[in-house]
Amino acid sequence: MSDRAALLKGIRAWLVLFVVCLVLSGATAFPLVHELRWTDSALRALSVPDHLPGLAHWIERVRNGLDTADSDYPFLLYGTDWLAFAHLVIAVAFYGPYRDPVRNIWVVEFGMIACAGIIPLALICGPIRGIPFWWTLIDMSFGVFGVVPLYVVRKKTKRLESLGSPALAA
Repeated sequence: MSDRAALLKGIRAWLVLFVVCLVLSGATAFPLVHELRWTDSALRALSVPDHLPGLAHWIERVRNGLDTADSDYPFLLYGTDWLAFAHLVIAVAFYGPYRDPVRNIWVVEFGMIACAGIIPLALICGPIRGIPFWWTLIDMSFGVFGVVPLYVVRKKTKRLESLGSPALAA
C-alpha cells in the first residue's frame, strides 16, 4: 500500500469515528425524556444514590424538569430536536473531507474550532443555567475528546497534501 493510500485510509477511518460519535450524540437528543427516565431508574437499581448522591440528585432533577416540560410545555423540547438535527447536519459536512481531504480541510478546521468553542460556552452558560461544575466538565469533554480525531485527520491531511497531487506524482 502506498503512503498516499495509507494516509487516505487513516483519514477516512478517523473521520468515520468522528461522524459516528457526532451522529450518536445528536440522535440521543431526540428521546431525552425517555433516556432520563431510564437513566434515573437504572441509577436507583444500581444503588448509585447511596454512593454518588450528587449525581443521582442531578439526574433526578433533570428528569423532573424534562417530565414537567414534556407534560406542560412540550414545545420547549423542540429546541433539543433542533440540537439533534444540527449534529446530524454537521456530520454530513464531513463527507467532503472523506471524499477529498486536502480540498476540504477547512471542514476539519471548522470542526476543531467548534470543539474549542465548547469550552467557553460551557464555562459561561453552565453557571448561568445552574449546571453543576462537574457536569460542565463532562460537557467540555465533548470538545476535548472531539478535537482528537480531527487533529489526527488534519495532521494526516497535511502529510497527504505534502505528497502532492496524484496526477503530479505520476
